Amino acid sequence: MHIMVTNDDGIHAAGILALAEALRDLGEVTVVAPDRERSAVGHSLTLHSPLRAFKLRPGFYAVDGTPTDCVNMGIHSLLPFRPDLVVSGINHGANLGDDITYSGTVAAAMEATLMGIPAMAVSLATFERSEHFPAAAQVALRVARQVLANGLPADTFLNVNVPNRPAAEINPPLITRQGKRSFVGKIVDKTDPRGRKYYWIGSDEPDFNDYEGTDFFAINRGHVSVTPLHLDLTNYESMKIIAGWEL
Repeated sequence: MHIMVTNDDGIHAAGILALAEALRDLGEVTVVAPDRERSAVGHSLTLHSPLRAFKLRPGFYAVDGTPTDCVNMGIHSLLPFRPDLVVSGINHGANLGDDITYSGTVAAAMEATLMGIPAMAVSLATFERSEHFPAAAQVALRVARQVLANGLPADTFLNVNVPNRPAAEINPPLITRQGKRSFVGKIVDKTDPRGRKYYWIGSDEPDFNDYEGTDFFAINRGHVSVTPLHLDLTNYESMKIIAGWEL
């Protein structure tokens, strides 16, 4: 098996190193990842400047672009083979609910799916310093083994979130749906020493809708959350409503 690993935290992040090491149990692993952190870039693609790739050591390539760029570079240029699986992660921080729309980690798995390659995104549900990336990597290994053995439905990839716990304290995986969070966005504006305004995009502490069956519900109770995501964003119920408009 040929497995490509990427992320949005950068090629030197602890999560990607733990993930690559664990997935070697399944076959040959090649890492193609951003040369620095690219969190919250979503599904962005670099079109207006050239990209550069650097081979750091055998099997490790750093790209000065986004996670989506890395998937494209790996599949179409850097790798001498077409991967059997693309795994993105392990992200340092959960990717739950509406947050997946911002996530470079999730976007990388989405890009591989667009190219017809089975893919999954993996995240560790903490933004604090953690020693549990190896435990999360073992979860990723088990899920990846099932993906390779059974395949995935058409146009579907997996979003896997792992609680920040030792392996022995992680509860069994639950198949979940994408949850919802509510928060109030805000712009923090300040003035620099030269008298010029600058701004930080931020938000108040989010409220999670802790509904049974959602990714939030699973993580909040120490379970691994496995959410199948679909590339088709069409709201089919709304089509019936809009069809009645006088357009």
